[in-house]
Amino acid sequence: MSTRTGRASAATLTAIAAALLMIVSLAPASQAAGSGFSHLNPGGAPKLTEKVPVNVVFLGYQPAQVDRDAYLAGLPSGYEPVVRSRLWYDQVEKLGLTYTYDYRVRYADKRYENRFFAELGRLATPAPLTIYQELYNEQRDAVTTITDNHHIDAASVERWLALNPPAGVDTRRNTIFFINWFGRSDFKFHVYTKTNEPDPDTGYNFGAERDSRKVSAWGGTTADDEENGYGVTRRVWFHDLSAGPESWTENWNVDEPDLDGNGVEDYRMPPTWEYTADGYRSPDALAGDLGLITRYVALNLLFTTSPLYPAELPTSRPPKSINIDSNVYEGWDGVDASATYLDKDLLQQELAELRWRNVLDHDDQDLPFEGDAQRCYLAVMVDGESCYPELGYEPFANFYLQNTFELDRVLDDQGRVDYEMPVFSYAVPAGTPVPALGFAEDNYTDGTQSYVFAFVSPEIVSAGYGLTTTLIHEVGHHLGMSHPHDGYDSESGVDYGPADEFFFAWYGDQVNSMMSYIDLNWDFSQFDRDNSDRFLTAAYNEAANRLAGEVLDSRHAGRARGELRAADRLLGAAQRSLSRHDYRQALILAEQAYDRVTEAARRAGVPTDSAAEAMATRAAQARSVVDLGGPHEFIDTLGPDGPRSQP
Repeated sequence: MSTRTGRASAATLTAIAAALLMIVSLAPASQAAGSGFSHLNPGGAPKLTEKVPVNVVFLGYQPAQVDRDAYLAGLPSGYEPVVRSRLWYDQVEKLGLTYTYDYRVRYADKRYENRFFAELGRLATPAPLTIYQELYNEQRDAVTTITDNHHIDAASVERWLALNPPAGVDTRRNTIFFINWFGRSDFKFHVYTKTNEPDPDTGYNFGAERDSRKVSAWGGTTADDEENGYGVTRRVWFHDLSAGPESWTENWNVDEPDLDGNGVEDYRMPPTWEYTADGYRSPDALAGDLGLITRYVALNLLFTTSPLYPAELPTSRPPKSINIDSNVYEGWDGVDASATYLDKDLLQQELAELRWRNVLDHDDQDLPFEGDAQRCYLAVMVDGESCYPELGYEPFANFYLQNTFELDRVLDDQGRVDYEMPVFSYAVPAGTPVPALGFAEDNYTDGTQSYVFAFVSPEIVSAGYGLTTTLIHEVGHHLGMSHPHDGYDSESGVDYGPADEFFFAWYGDQVNSMMSYIDLNWDFSQFDRDNSDRFLTAAYNEAANRLAGEVLDSRHAGRARGELRAADRLLGAAQRSLSRHDYRQALILAEQAYDRVTEAARRAGVPTDSAAEAMATRAAQARSVVDLGGPHEFIDTLGPDGPRSQP
């Protein structure tokens, strides 16, 4: 890797930012639009649709407790994903995907319930009360006392439900099991656990060591998961209000509706037994609460999400090869952090499972923590000052600006790969403040992703973390993945996180996803994979449309008609695969369609990146002045009051 040094001017920064820019909002329709294609839409948006089955199984809940109509009343009819980072700049960029939900609700019969709860009883092992069950017992308004506790392996329950569903429930399709064990004679107080994936760098086992990682929901495990895969693809998430109470959603606290004192109730779902006349919530609210979990957690955050950043990455065309260009500022005396706290093979392996159509590779170098790197770091973290005040950026932009000015010394694979991803990690001495475990930065212009940052120090290692899992998570953001605890609600147009009326969105973290904060696994979930494949299918379709418009507007369009017709057929096949929920095949076909349009462009003498360049120019001319003090990154905090820091 190149070790060239030197600092660029502000003009160079502007040029680099322009090079990183990739506006994916749709160009005006081509003059050749409406040229008789059935699926190719030259110069226009993709028009991909999917009728998404959503199985809901009430297991231990009776219709008298959870009325079907009351439950369905708050659920949306469909969803249109948007690029969430564009919302920071008041841009609504749709992907050209439209989902229509097909709800299939059923109540398990007594025979099935008896089988399932017998299995829970078999899996349950006696355990001490968690800290949070003890805290519940201390609540002034608690309606019962938790007398004992049991641990149940979450992955085993997910497996049983996935492979033994009620008759007529196809768990190959998105399936929610709402579980209530309370009220049966065989009920046992319990929490769910996952203890077989310690941190790969430190060996710390969050699942075993922390009561805060005892959960009440789980799901999303892939068929090939190294620890818990069950060999076939299933899409299951279960949620159990008779478990816990637990830390992650703080539903042990039944005395204080407003947890942070801001005057707004932090809405959460109490344990099942608190839905009673003298409990935390009226029994009439139970159906609506399970509907809220379905809509704002299962649908928006797990099954059908919106990407945080554009999945196609800031290139003129969707990349086929990606280089993870990892750079570690080594400032921790006596420690080689890149060798000790970064498993490069695991990083690449996990990312390859998400971006399975890309050729991924990785290179790395150590950089000295000195000069502008150290000066700008300490300026923001110690003094709260901008390293480049003359540019007008907020102090937190120091990380972005300094690495942009010195970018030439790290990028050495351009021309060899389609996309080189700049990754910067800081290893700092004890006592040095860090901003977060990591964050995925944007370009301070339009919400396009720019760089990935991660941090390690003696304090972070003492908390159980190295660099590997942070980088898997942050690169996941860079590739478009959102957290499972924050997202976008298409029907209302609201982008939300786990606070105030959406506090219960923390339930989304209780899933087998690297994008969670729960620290119980290091894999991307089946839901992550499905959504990434959908996003990329739409991206290839959009790129094919855009380039086809340029081809048809060219002087030699007639030379390319055959290739465009072939692309049209392939996009039709991609749509049919999407309708069958075969997301991998849909992606393959959309990519092939784009390749045919690329060949059409070659025959017509059209540069394949011309449409992207024209679109970026138009967007730059139309863009209003942005607020340089606004949100520009997705920060993954380890704050003392956050859920990750709890015992």
